[in-house]
Amino acid sequence: MAQAIRVLVVDDSALVRNILSQGLSLDPAIEVVGTAADPYIARDKIMQLQPDVLTLDVEMPRMDGVAFLRKLMPQYPIPIVMVSSLTQRGKQITMEALEAGAVDFVAKPTSNVAAGLNGMLMELRTKVKAAATANVSHWKGKRPTAPPKTTAAPAALAESTDKIIAIGASTGGTEAIRRVIETFPPTTPGTVIVQHMPSGFTKMFSERLNQLCQMQVKEAEHGDRVRSGLILIAPGGQQLEVVRSGGFYQVRLGSDEKISGHCPSVDVMMHSVAKHVGANAVGAMLTGMGQDGAKGMLAMKQAGARCIAQDEASSVVFGMPKVAFEKGGAQKLVPLDKISAALLGLLTEKR
Repeated sequence: MAQAIRVLVVDDSALVRNILSQGLSLDPAIEVVGTAADPYIARDKIMQLQPDVLTLDVEMPRMDGVAFLRKLMPQYPIPIVMVSSLTQRGKQITMEALEAGAVDFVAKPTSNVAAGLNGMLMELRTKVKAAATANVSHWKGKRPTAPPKTTAAPAALAESTDKIIAIGASTGGTEAIRRVIETFPPTTPGTVIVQHMPSGFTKMFSERLNQLCQMQVKEAEHGDRVRSGLILIAPGGQQLEVVRSGGFYQVRLGSDEKISGHCPSVDVMMHSVAKHVGANAVGAMLTGMGQDGAKGMLAMKQAGARCIAQDEASSVVFGMPKVAFEKGGAQKLVPLDKISAALLGLLTEKR
């Protein structure tokens, strides 16, 4: 039998530490090897117990989760799943934590706590198992980096207004998306993105990206036009499709039903791009667990679109890009820092 995943639970509340420990221990593939009430105790226990994964409360006294991550990751990179509250401050810190190296997060239930708790613990077990396979080695010795230089727009880009870029991502994707789109020049064609994330967090994520990018970034609303200079992020809990309306494209937000295990789903978005945009689209599949988007990306390719996926070495979790490549939707695997230029190149490439 495979060795159990060793988990350290860090939370200032004894009750929460107990609930999380018991909830995680329900899965025989997970062993909670210890708990810590604050980051200082956690640091000692990491050295002593050498856990595979940490669960970390976002808001703690003495040192919040983000400050701890910024100190820990360059010295001792370890996959971390944040446990986040749904307050505005909680969402803000969660976004900062993902930038500081956390692999993923789960949100604490707010309403119907008993029922919500079971769902959250189930999600936490899944995400801890995904985190155990995550590659966070690139954080070792990392120094804060300067803002990236913009990728120069190919000359022909300005007139390609009917083109669309479609991007899908999951685990590790918030950071990967930021690194791809913050170098897009302001004339880049309309871009639609599905990142697996619950409702409420996608708005915060969009607002954060909007401060960093030269293109405008916003959480998509029903009927938004897909136009150059604008990036639309699918809202958590709603399926997003791109449809043609007269001479332009717009987004349609639909059901809250999970497709390929997710809402929003990359498959739903990419199938719609295949159907309505066809050869005028380019696509990228970034880091993520599972295989959402592989069928949609294959449909895009069959409709004439050119697509790429992130390579294994630069992916936090090489699940979604791997399957997209194996199923034939993605034509090649590209390191994260080359994806932006590769997409812009595909847009202007002569067929």
